[in-house]
Amino acid sequence: MTDVVVVGGGIAGCATAYFLAADGVGVTLLERGELNALASGSNAGSLHAQIPHDTFEQLGPDWARGFAPTLRLFLESIALWREAEGWLQTSLEVAVPGGLLVAADDRQLRSIEAKAEIERAAGLEVELLDRAGLRALAPYLSDRMVGGAYCPQEGKANPLLAASAFARAAEALGAKIVRGCRVKAISREGDGFRLRMNTGTLQARRLVNAAGADADAVAAMLGLSLDLTLQRYPIQVSVTEPAEPLLGHLLYYARAPLTMKQSAAGTVLIGGGWPARLDRAGRPSVDPESLAANLGFAMELVPRLGSLNVVRTWAAIVNGTEDWRPWLGEVPGVPGFFMCYVPWMGFTAGPAAGRLIADVVQDHAPSLPVDMSAFVPA
Repeated sequence: MTDVVVVGGGIAGCATAYFLAADGVGVTLLERGELNALASGSNAGSLHAQIPHDTFEQLGPDWARGFAPTLRLFLESIALWREAEGWLQTSLEVAVPGGLLVAADDRQLRSIEAKAEIERAAGLEVELLDRAGLRALAPYLSDRMVGGAYCPQEGKANPLLAASAFARAAEALGAKIVRGCRVKAISREGDGFRLRMNTGTLQARRLVNAAGADADAVAAMLGLSLDLTLQRYPIQVSVTEPAEPLLGHLLYYARAPLTMKQSAAGTVLIGGGWPARLDRAGRPSVDPESLAANLGFAMELVPRLGSLNVVRTWAAIVNGTEDWRPWLGEVPGVPGFFMCYVPWMGFTAGPAAGRLIADVVQDHAPSLPVDMSAFVPA
């Protein structure tokens, strides 16, 4: 018997295990494969705080106002990212130089301004820039760009390092991390749960579902149909050869989905949610046409990228929901069963999600100034 079982070895699950162990709670984390092997380790490492611009244009201001409480979760999580290297005693390559959303024409600039009004009301720092202001802040951008919005609270971390660092620190504090452990069935056992795995059985008083794209499958083992539709999208990210310092910010483009940043090693990561393909076995694989379009927009925004070679493009599955809202908290009607699920921007929110779930699992008030009621479906 253990106090808490966490299912899922991505950033959210590993952070949850770390914070529980730091609080002196007995915790076992179960991962069916290797830690950090899926979305948490395959993303581009952006630390987002802004409302995604392409989604704002697709779903509109009413959606954005409903999504706005999530910005506080992102801000608190970025604050934890900035502290985490001290707790974990290792580098995560965290940097917060700010995020820059760039417009190529006046229509895009007006849309950015409308989004910024909602973001500011939610407590996000956003500075609107005209052409001259944009040029002064980011002279590496194309002269064609007419303005944008700067958010100083955004940045980056290394997704290849983070989840494993949280897991190692959790183990040092007494957590048990079990790799290669596939959960096959979950049942109620008194006031707790019995899990049947390929490695045996385990009883737990409380259960945290941090399984990402498989969160619905874990819930279904308890006979639950989650009140949200989990979506799984194959997307791809590219990385260039190392270069001298070029990009000073986390970049977005209002004309098309695009994110770019330069890593500590000098490589430039280019992504933004461009679709990959699924092969015959259902595995994500690179789509050359999507790649060409993604790189074309990147060079439109920063022409100097044209001199760099792309050395690798990889595909992975990202999990999401239609409304983009997290589910963090105890599942109504199922005492002791907790969801730890953040769609689309789960890497950014991982540390805060883990801290908040560790709090509610212990029946403690949230230790972060986040309205948890916003993250349980009605």
